[in-house]
Amino acid sequence: MNRIASRFSVTDLENLSGVKAHTIRVWEKRYGMLSPERDAQNTRSYDGDNLKKLLNVTRLYNSGVKISKIASLEEQELHLMVRDLIDEQARDGYFIDSFKVAMLTFDQKLFEDTYNKYVVGKSFRKVFLDVFVPMLYRIGLDWQSSAITPAHEHFMSNLVRQKISANIDRVDTGAYRTDVPVCVLYLPQNEFHELGLMYIHYELLLKGYHSIFLGQSLPSNYLETIQLLHDEVRFVSYLTVTPGTGSVDEYVEGVKSLLKEDRNDSFWLVGSQVEKPKELIDDERFKFFKRIPEALAQIV
Repeated sequence: MNRIASRFSVTDLENLSGVKAHTIRVWEKRYGMLSPERDAQNTRSYDGDNLKKLLNVTRLYNSGVKISKIASLEEQELHLMVRDLIDEQARDGYFIDSFKVAMLTFDQKLFEDTYNKYVVGKSFRKVFLDVFVPMLYRIGLDWQSSAITPAHEHFMSNLVRQKISANIDRVDTGAYRTDVPVCVLYLPQNEFHELGLMYIHYELLLKGYHSIFLGQSLPSNYLETIQLLHDEVRFVSYLTVTPGTGSVDEYVEGVKSLLKEDRNDSFWLVGSQVEKPKELIDDERFKFFKRIPEALAQIV
């Protein structure tokens, strides 16, 4: 995408809003809803304000408000109606759209303002699971469709990482619990998507676990040194893109050597690629979770 982040084509608007390009053109022509610029070849391009307005219009339209009614609203009325008429679930979507605008325009202030408005009276669990997770999923889809660049994804991921780290820093760890295993969290070799694992680390600390976060791309053979220091260890790992579809069995086979017969260690594997290998159905040392909430439900 050889253009600056502040200009978007009608195809970009379609990918980012979910509204067909034909419909966008109809809304633009019939209602004057957007104000594109045109180049010498008469090709339309839209700025960040146009995108933000389209996302607000789409939010109201999907909530059942007629497009003719939306088109009659002044800008301030549009913003107020978005805030007043949508239910809590839709409000999550509204904030996701606002975060998306912050990402597309590389606007950290808009990200912070949106975050500060959303978190009032809410737990960080709700923020992460109800807004950050679906937002990051949609960013992944946008990246695959070439609607955004890796620069956009890195910008947003780093801001989310900062929020997780800030909440981890606020946890009062105190004395670690002795009735649960020490948890060792790491990503497999060549796996760098750590946000989900960081959040699990946060939840473990909240519950009083001794949680050791080792981060990205760590070969499992380096983990035995931790077993020398603790009587019982629960290894927790997360798969996003590595080792890849169809190779989870092979990866699990490689880490089985960590779970020695004379110890009570266990292994949790989380991620959308995860399927429990058939040969481990009766092996209680292994647990497999496709989604983060499934793993959180097992943290006692």
